[in-house]
Amino acid sequence: MMVVVDANVLVAGLLSPFGPCAQIVRMVSSEDLRLCVDARILREYAEVLHRPRFGFKDARVDTLLAHIRDTGLVVASRPLSNSLPDPDYGAFLEVAIAGRAAYLITGNTRHFPTAQREGVAILSPAAFLGELRTRNTP
Repeated sequence: MMVVVDANVLVAGLLSPFGPCAQIVRMVSSEDLRLCVDARILREYAEVLHRPRFGFKDARVDTLLAHIRDTGLVVASRPLSNSLPDPDYGAFLEVAIAGRAAYLITGNTRHFPTAQREGVAILSPAAFLGELRTRNTP
C-alpha cells in the first residue's frame, strides 16, 4: 500500500517501540507499506531523524533512510492550488496527490483542512491502523 508518512510519525515510532507509530515504522521496514516521497521529504526525514536531541544512532537512521529511498516511490509533484495553514506541510500533501497515495499519515491532521485535502485521506497513526483493521476484517 502506497502512503505518505509525516516525519513526526517516524520520530515517534523510533522513540518508542510500542504504539501506532512504531507499528507503522515496522510496516515500512517490512515493506507492508511503501512510502511515497520526493527530495524535500527525504531531506526532512534526514534532518529531523539526525537531530541530536532524539539520540538516534546515525547508523540506524541511515539504514532506515536508505531503505525508504530503495523501496519508496519518488514522485514529482505540483504546488498546491491553495496554501495550507502551515506551509511546511505542503510537500507531504503535494506528494500524496502526485503519488496517488492511499493515505497521508500524520500526527498533525489539523494542519490539513478538509477543504484543501484534494481527496487525500489524512489520518492519525491510530486512525490509520484502525482503518486497516476494518478493511481486513471479514
